[in-house]
Amino acid sequence: MDIIETVFIRNSLLVAFAVVGLTLWVSYLIADRFTHGRIHGSAIAITLGLVAAYFGGKLTGGNNGVADLTLLGGVGLMGGGMMRDFAIVATAFGVKLEELKKAGLAGVVSIFAGVVLSFIVGALVAIAYGYSDPVDITTIGAGAVTYIVGPVTGSALGASSEIIALSVAAGLVKSILVMIGTPIIAKHIGLNNPQSAMVFGGLMGTTSGVAAGLAATDPKLVPYGAMTATFYTGLGCLLGPSILFFIVRAFV
Repeated sequence: MDIIETVFIRNSLLVAFAVVGLTLWVSYLIADRFTHGRIHGSAIAITLGLVAAYFGGKLTGGNNGVADLTLLGGVGLMGGGMMRDFAIVATAFGVKLEELKKAGLAGVVSIFAGVVLSFIVGALVAIAYGYSDPVDITTIGAGAVTYIVGPVTGSALGASSEIIALSVAAGLVKSILVMIGTPIIAKHIGLNNPQSAMVFGGLMGTTSGVAAGLAATDPKLVPYGAMTATFYTGLGCLLGPSILFFIVRAFV
């Protein structure tokens, strides 16, 4: 057992890849055998990951899910910002320039509209829960844009750690809803081509949610949705602590 434990700890990242691969295999098996393809395997994998994170946190009393377990510490690295950013950059290389140009003005407008609408919804929810400080409202509103924009905005404005945590929570809820909801509504909104995927990515913005949702819909659409979603995140980080904050401060 000591030898096995040592091998797992020294090769933690490889173990993480193996565990995630096994989880995906089981998820796709469940999707094929028990749902006959009605629920995509990636959606089941996401659900299993969330359940594992919950019980990992409860078991260890930590804040990083299964990554707090010594044998699965590599999951923290695999699921961290470095690998995430690498994956985002990698997906961009699958984009065909001619398809990107076809999105045209609609793609650009979707990015700005997505950021503003998400921020407004988050800010209104913050106000409804009794927050009145412009910094708090802006940070929570930015979290509704994405869980990356929230902390960036909160740190720039000097928000408290509690408010920044709330902004991350808001972004995570949005991301999960997009992951699960995308395959369900795809047929109804015509989400079946690169142009619609780019507009969808621009409106939703959460790169992880859009990528996972499109993967469950049609893997070929992932690079296009991820492309505009990445621009969305960058735009949100620029507008959150500047223009959007000034607007909130003017009204509150």
